[in-house]
Amino acid sequence: MTSRTGTGYLRGLLRARLGSGIPTPPAPSAPGDVLAEAQDVTVRLGAQEVLHGVSIAARAGEVLALVGPNGAGKSTLLGALAADLPVDGGVVRVHGRPVGEWSAPELALRRAVLPQSAALSFPFTVEEVVRMGRAPWARQPDVSDEEDSDDTAVAEAMAVTEVTGFAARPFSALSGGERARVALARVLAQRAPLLMLDEPTAALDLRHQELVLRVCRARARAGDAVVVVLHDLGLAAAYADRVAVLRDGRIAADGPPAGVFEEELLSEVYRQPVEVFPHPRTGDVLITPKRGS
Repeated sequence: MTSRTGTGYLRGLLRARLGSGIPTPPAPSAPGDVLAEAQDVTVRLGAQEVLHGVSIAARAGEVLALVGPNGAGKSTLLGALAADLPVDGGVVRVHGRPVGEWSAPELALRRAVLPQSAALSFPFTVEEVVRMGRAPWARQPDVSDEEDSDDTAVAEAMAVTEVTGFAARPFSALSGGERARVALARVLAQRAPLLMLDEPTAALDLRHQELVLRVCRARARAGDAVVVVLHDLGLAAAYADRVAVLRDGRIAADGPPAGVFEEELLSEVYRQPVEVFPHPRTGDVLITPKRGS
């Protein structure tokens, strides 16, 4: 791991380059606080209107899953909530303020974003990639509390995503699933109270899909708001507190999985007959396509 002295030196260099302005970290959130909100949001990509008057909120202590068929607008909505995509109508707020009122450094202290894919042009090691998640904190005063230090944040993020064992390997030498976990570790190291994850399980095996969603639940229990785009309805049913089903750029349903995942709605949205039934042991909702006998 990088030494504490080395970390302090890097902090100093970053502060010198970024200037003297120090963005203020967010105050602690109470359970249920709205940390991200889209109100009547419309987004156009080129000539196509991808989102049509969408309203949704992400709350502290909650995992919100965005689900729906390909092209429904899930990633576009996530990008708008993260302030990575401009909106053509409506308003997006992060921590109660319109996103345009936050500077980029202030936003980076408030929300962390995991895109669908991660590509790097330089031969950074796994640890170096994860340490990039600490960049938003470079302007903050040196931390004396061990729990809040860069080294601790990086080590904990790598441990929970199970990438510590190949910390010294080049990121470019990893498999797709390993890269996905390293990218998630970078987001976790950022320690923002609002996590926005776009298909974090797409490249992962069964074990690591479950690991990622357990991490999402743990972050919500710790008080964060988590917004995650998922294709696997079973994972959404098992781990999300709330699910928003998107269809053609609109929200078709929004609520707890048990109330939203209904056969008629899902069959219509996905244009594929499905069966919905309770798990025989846990009672969680299970969804499977209807197949011929």
